[in-house]
Amino acid sequence: MSVFTTTDGTDLFYKDLGSGQPVVFSHGWPLNADAWDRQTRLVANNGYRAIAHDRRGHGRSTQTWHGNDMNTYADDLAQLIESLDLRDAVLVGHSTGGGEVARYLGRHGTDRVAKVLLLGAVPPQMVPGVPIEVFDGIRAGVENDRSQFYWDLSAPFYGFNRPGAVESEGVRRAFWLWSLQAGLHQAYECVKQFSETDFTEDLKTITIPTLIAHGDDDQIVPITVSAHRTAALIPNATLKVYPGAPHGLYGAHEQEFNADLLAFLKS
Repeated sequence: MSVFTTTDGTDLFYKDLGSGQPVVFSHGWPLNADAWDRQTRLVANNGYRAIAHDRRGHGRSTQTWHGNDMNTYADDLAQLIESLDLRDAVLVGHSTGGGEVARYLGRHGTDRVAKVLLLGAVPPQMVPGVPIEVFDGIRAGVENDRSQFYWDLSAPFYGFNRPGAVESEGVRRAFWLWSLQAGLHQAYECVKQFSETDFTEDLKTITIPTLIAHGDDDQIVPITVSAHRTAALIPNATLKVYPGAPHGLYGAHEQEFNADLLAFLKS
């Protein structure tokens, strides 16, 4: 576990495991690098170097008052990649992390990147496909009682609110804990970034092999608003749809994704 300091003095916490071709993971809102633990261990055990950071304002990174915007998130990622001198990297982004990855590629290009994997990712743009009132409700939940809001959010995040779903209280508790580690102001500011940022032009710049993976029962980032549209914007993109799968990785859905992740790395 290490800390990297950006040019504006922000400390970014990151994990660096294994050796080999680097695989860089960007997490969803309002989580942190721990959400990728099973995947970082998986790829490190299979001959790759796994790197996962806490976005500024989240987890163990500095809770900056300013810079809680998609451009800065992408620039932070760029500085981390450059400081570690990563090359031929595979970028993996989930949800908001998918937006971070797309904006990184739009701003910094693909010189250091070989492949991209977007999982349940927010591009090309959530609003207006999802009404702005939904995100106003998220902001209100975060501001008024974030602890209860995050606990309630964990159910649809993993699809535990669906009939017949087998709930894991442990998974929900982990989601709640990770979420509370994000600063209140920083989590609030990030809502606008993952909901209103237009990534269309960023996606058009991606010419390297790209896997777009998405559950068709994603209640957080609906597949019709995101993955279907993203796949049409990226040349050389492959869309993998998981029938009945939710937004978060759990159970059989996670096992299938892990197999696809390894296959994509080896392809």
